[in-house]
Amino acid sequence: MSKLSKLLAFEFEALKNELVTKYDEINIRVSGNWAENLEVEASKDSVTLWGPYSPDGRKPGKQPPSEAIEQWLKDKGIASRLEKEISITSLAYLIARKIGREGWKRQGTPLVRSVVTPERIQQIIDKISEDQLNDFTATILTYFKTTAL
Repeated sequence: MSKLSKLLAFEFEALKNELVTKYDEINIRVSGNWAENLEVEASKDSVTLWGPYSPDGRKPGKQPPSEAIEQWLKDKGIASRLEKEISITSLAYLIARKIGREGWKRQGTPLVRSVVTPERIQQIIDKISEDQLNDFTATILTYFKTTAL
């Protein structure tokens, strides 16, 4: 892994921690699966921060899995209150179908956009630029020292 990838991995880990902190601060944790499954993947040439889904919402299109919604209903305590009126499986399917058709947007603070701001991205760019400039300067100075006229 290059020095740049290591620096980016460090910054992405910091972003991940900031996202989890904000996630808990705005109290949207239900099962905790989102926070616990955030992952930073670093390779030789790139670094990626990814999670199982966006806590900020979902665009219309493909229907999410009913099983995930069924688990969410149980984790949230909604399932036990509705069992006499509708089965949990049926309710989860109906919710998944509606999300697939219309999408879903979280009300309140958009988590990712509140942490991954243009200012935060600029901070990362500044750190990387400074580090790259230092490396470049050191390389040039070494070159001049070894090829002195």
